[in-house]
Amino acid sequence: MGAASLPAAAQDGHHQQRPRVEISRVQADSPGRDDRSIRSLNNEWVEITNTTRDVINLRGWTLRDADGNRYRVDNVRINGRTTIRIHTGNGRGTRIDLFQNSREYIWDNRSDIATLRDDRGRTVDTESWGRRHH
Repeated sequence: MGAASLPAAAQDGHHQQRPRVEISRVQADSPGRDDRSIRSLNNEWVEITNTTRDVINLRGWTLRDADGNRYRVDNVRINGRTTIRIHTGNGRGTRIDLFQNSREYIWDNRSDIATLRDDRGRTVDTESWGRRHH
């Protein structure tokens, strides 16, 4: 994909080198045929990384695409220096794997924008690729 994360500026007026929690990788194009199988849907995902040493509660945070599809995180705590993966399809959530329980693909293979917002609706990070790249 070759898209770079664009760090969001801190809300308190300071500029951080990078956000505390960031979209670290996106696999928008599930490998193989797009047949809407659970396996194929779950091979479409977004990785979120906590870049700090602190545990951060993601309760109420949202992940949204350019078309307005939104996933709201329940009471999930992400440990310091840890990455979690949010899969499109169905599955049993673990400490590092969450599932949107969608029966449709969410991320556009060619062009989309993933936006991560905190529980107050502030943009924390974005990742874009293709013609929608900003």
